[in-house]
Amino acid sequence: MTLFRRLGAIAVAALSLIAGAAQAPVQAQDYPTRTIKMVIAYPAGGPTDFVGRLLTDKLKDLLGQSVIIENKAGASGTIGADFVAKAEPDGYTLFLTTVGAIAITPHMRPSMPYDPLKDFAPIGLVVRNTTVLVVRADSSIKSAKELVALAKEKPDTIPFASTGVGTTPHLALELLQSSSKEKFLHVPYRGAAPALTDLLGGQVQAFFADAPVLMPQILAGKVRPLAAASDSRNPALPDVPTLAELGYPDTQADNWYGLLAPAKTPRPIIDKVHKALATALADPDIKRKLLEAGAIPALDTPEAFGKFMKDDYDRWGKVIREKGLKES
Repeated sequence: MTLFRRLGAIAVAALSLIAGAAQAPVQAQDYPTRTIKMVIAYPAGGPTDFVGRLLTDKLKDLLGQSVIIENKAGASGTIGADFVAKAEPDGYTLFLTTVGAIAITPHMRPSMPYDPLKDFAPIGLVVRNTTVLVVRADSSIKSAKELVALAKEKPDTIPFASTGVGTTPHLALELLQSSSKEKFLHVPYRGAAPALTDLLGGQVQAFFADAPVLMPQILAGKVRPLAAASDSRNPALPDVPTLAELGYPDTQADNWYGLLAPAKTPRPIIDKVHKALATALADPDIKRKLLEAGAIPALDTPEAFGKFMKDDYDRWGKVIREKGLKES
């Protein structure tokens, strides 16, 4: 009897494995059958939220189910990232991430609750956000070269704002200092809003930030864009040169947003979401709104996005180690 019981248990276990293996493709084929959450690791109302809401409005029609935003802000994006990393890999929890949670913050902290390259399945790069150098509109500084010349004349004294230690604006400043061989006085803020307030108030002289953050101020004539820390000009700012064009190489510091799912999400689900994402980003109205906001649509394949993430992770890790940067 003991032998028969053991054989019976083995048979049941084998049948369960077969049923489970057969069930995954069926679930992927039927996907989605309920509401999908798109997690954004920043508060509502910011540029990431803006892009996410544009996408969810279109994806719900393309996927045939509601797609809702869930804002899980805090800890430089790691709270939202960790939530998604530990979610069920069933396609119902997605992550619209920025470069920070994947390629920057993991190098700034001694320990992380998730592995940015192993705990997620790439779906696609969504947009690239040019990091733009601005001064106040009434500033006497008319170009990036003039700003650098001022730093040469008064080293380590020209107050230069960022959105915090280890953010892309801060890293753009570090790259500009390395390339120009001049030093500014770094003034980190907790976000773009207070940094912009002090720039407009004259407490700081210059500021790097994402184009979508700055476009309203640029269009209102309150700030003057001097250069882009990018490998190409932003279509919304065609007259603004890149720092590389001005003679400051190795200063590319674009922010980017990409769509991820938890690791082990079935490939048919990844492909279905990617196809819907590609259709959404090709929509003329969405494309126009993104470009007007300064966000450049940049969809690629899941494989290409995975390689892009790894390359950016390695690149920023090298910069952060060389500069000895740590999260404050």
